[in-house]
Amino acid sequence: MASILFLCVANSARSQLGEGLARRLFPGFRIQSAGSRPSRVNPYAIEALAELGIDASTHQSKSVADIDPATVDLVITLCAEEVCPAFLGRAERLHWPIPDPASEDPALTPEDLRARFRGARDEVRSRLEGLGQQRGWLS
Repeated sequence: MASILFLCVANSARSQLGEGLARRLFPGFRIQSAGSRPSRVNPYAIEALAELGIDASTHQSKSVADIDPATVDLVITLCAEEVCPAFLGRAERLHWPIPDPASEDPALTPEDLRARFRGARDEVRSRLEGLGQQRGWLS
């Protein structure tokens, strides 16, 4: 396996967390993320990764339409309650339904949002570590 693509809708939170974490866990792999309706990288995603020493400050939201299917060996979709983007190509697919930590709920405080992003980050990290161990990518 040489290439992993993380997909969600906005490419702003979960897929960005996946991209940052996978780059750290699997050096030498080609790691990409994208969405069906790209927006902007959520500042809480950047902050959650920074807490682990991962710099995602230069990450940008990208469209799945801009990804060459020939460059992808594994697609990991991270949508839970929303419809995940389709990805054409022969890549292996895994679906990890992780609820979107981003929210427009005015009742949520910045600390509530940080906690939601940390939870999503830690869930993605746990699943990536399990995948890496299962496939022999981690020693």
